[in-house]
Amino acid sequence: MKKKMLLLNTTVLLGLGGVLSTPAYASTIQDMESQKSQIQNQRQDVQSNIKAASDELTRLQAEQDQMKAQLERLTLAEEENNQKAQKTEVDIKETSKQVDQLEKEIKLLQEKLKKRNDILKDRARSMQESGGNVEYLQVLLGSSSFGDFVDRALAVSTIVDADRGILKETKNMQDELKTKQADVKSKLASLEDMKAELDEMTVQLAAQKKQKDALAKELKDKEAKNEELKASLQSKDSSLANEQSTLEQNIKDQKAAEEAARKAAEQAAKEAAKEAAKKAAEQAQKAAAEPAEKVDSPSPKAAPKASSNDVAPTSAPAPKASNVVTVGNRWIGNSAYVFGGGRSQSDINHGLFDCSSFVHWAYSQVGVNLGPLGSVSTETLKHAGTQVSSSQMQPGDLVFFDTYKKDGHVGIYVGGGKFIGAQSSTGVAIANMSSGYWKQKFNGRVVRI
Repeated sequence: MKKKMLLLNTTVLLGLGGVLSTPAYASTIQDMESQKSQIQNQRQDVQSNIKAASDELTRLQAEQDQMKAQLERLTLAEEENNQKAQKTEVDIKETSKQVDQLEKEIKLLQEKLKKRNDILKDRARSMQESGGNVEYLQVLLGSSSFGDFVDRALAVSTIVDADRGILKETKNMQDELKTKQADVKSKLASLEDMKAELDEMTVQLAAQKKQKDALAKELKDKEAKNEELKASLQSKDSSLANEQSTLEQNIKDQKAAEEAARKAAEQAAKEAAKEAAKKAAEQAQKAAAEPAEKVDSPSPKAAPKASSNDVAPTSAPAPKASNVVTVGNRWIGNSAYVFGGGRSQSDINHGLFDCSSFVHWAYSQVGVNLGPLGSVSTETLKHAGTQVSSSQMQPGDLVFFDTYKKDGHVGIYVGGGKFIGAQSSTGVAIANMSSGYWKQKFNGRVVRI
């Protein structure tokens, strides 16, 4: 009887163990967990690409902002240069009118002087016939031209007072008109030089603006494509997130079902054990009751923990340029050429220079004064230091170029056959003077400050 009782208890326990250990959902949950892990890895890749796209968009935006500022600067420079060109054209026309008027006055004066010449010759003949002053007659009759006659006649001490007054008045008028004509023509030549440079500069600025517009469009297109890529990645990430959420819910439901089945099995096992114990007790009473044994089977659980540490990044300040060769680098890509620009703080703040004002500004940054800012020019800079041979050229020396006129452009030699200056086509930039355009224009003048 004792053996039968032991066999029955063993059968009940084995049955209970079988119910509790059956992997009914294990393979399904394992598959879903594997799928979830794959989706999480995919999401990490997508999110990494989204971050890269966002970083690229930020970089492109900064590039666009810088390009927009440069385009606005070029537009301002173009407007100022156009105004200067228009004013120069007006000045040229006005000066041309003054020259035409002076030439008319000179022509009238020449006609008037010719009449006076005839009158004086008649007076000379009358004087000759009446036995007048021989010296005076020789001057009148021996002069090679009327101008020569006026100069020689004024030197004769015995000339009559009436004639001397006429001659002096004529001489003064002639000298004054010649002086005025020379001054006006000189001014006209200078204005025409300015107009030639402004015309060239306007063409170059238009070409530069066209290039900048094309680059801005390229950046805008890149930004649009990047935005499209980012939106596509975000859509994919959203789809993966939904798929991951669905899997997580399915896993949760599956685990809930497994837990319910486990609890049901435990309840059934308990009831079976209870029924078996009851039957065993009844049989024990009949067979002189034997003690029952209880077995506890604890189920320990372990909960893993995770921890993480954050490390703050560090950054170091960028060094600053401190000499005349490099101090102007801050304006590269952030400046525009304006004829006559750079002579006010407002122009300097906006990066608007011409070649001579940039050189003046650069030297002022290292404590060297090259004269009044308002009157600085390539002509004044030619005499600002000591001229040296181009074979002895050193960084910091001023180099001159024959562009629209002799010594029409100036820059600062930086070494390696290059110079930095405010060029009409680029604004402040480093250019190569050992080949191409600037090699052809370099006239060999080098000034050491």
